[in-house]
Amino acid sequence: MGKLFVVGIGPGGLEHMTIKALDTIKESDIIVGYTKYLEFLQPLIKDKETVSTGMMGEEERCRKALELAKDKVVAVISTGDAGIYGMAGLILELREDEEVEIIPGVTASSSAGSVLGAPLMHDNCNISLSDLMTPYEDIKKRVRLAAEGDFIISLYNPKSKKRITYLREAIGTIKEFRPASTPVAVVKNALREGQSINIYTIENFDDSEVDMFSIVIVGNSKSFMKDGFFITPRGYKIDK
Repeated sequence: MGKLFVVGIGPGGLEHMTIKALDTIKESDIIVGYTKYLEFLQPLIKDKETVSTGMMGEEERCRKALELAKDKVVAVISTGDAGIYGMAGLILELREDEEVEIIPGVTASSSAGSVLGAPLMHDNCNISLSDLMTPYEDIKKRVRLAAEGDFIISLYNPKSKKRITYLREAIGTIKEFRPASTPVAVVKNALREGQSINIYTIENFDDSEVDMFSIVIVGNSKSFMKDGFFITPRGYKIDK
């Protein structure tokens, strides 16, 4: 009898994976994942059987993982957390009688937040700007409501070669509800090779460096910068 683990491998560096994720990958017979994500794990999986698909091959990948898991121990991997824009949902939708366990990981907003300081210290939400599976009208509505509710907003999949205006439009919407001084951070390749950080205000935001390896974090109305750190106060009464 096999088993399927759906593993969040975090931002990509092995040192940022959970111990449970590391142990699960070591104990699995077969590793299934997007080609680029398997590269992150090469030191762990060089002697293991792997199955890879390219971008947009998610359903094929999940069906293959479920098929293999009927008599083998299989790990299907996602970067970040498998249950946040990862493979967990699709696996469970397609599952019939296979045994499945979800192994959480560090999602992109947490990774980016850690290198920025403490931007996510109060109520916050994640919104993907990709319209591949979500109508753009729904995305715009969610951005507006989150902005109106004064949530800290982490924008996933912020800009692609085809979606060059969505991020600017989202920032324009959020700007209606935030002070001009509100910090906005762009973190590319958070906690892995090639990491870069750009800090703006919502007034002077520039999306020229943003791509699909970036995450954009927009502070709430009380967020501020201090000594290079992006901080959203939790509300503690601090004597100054």
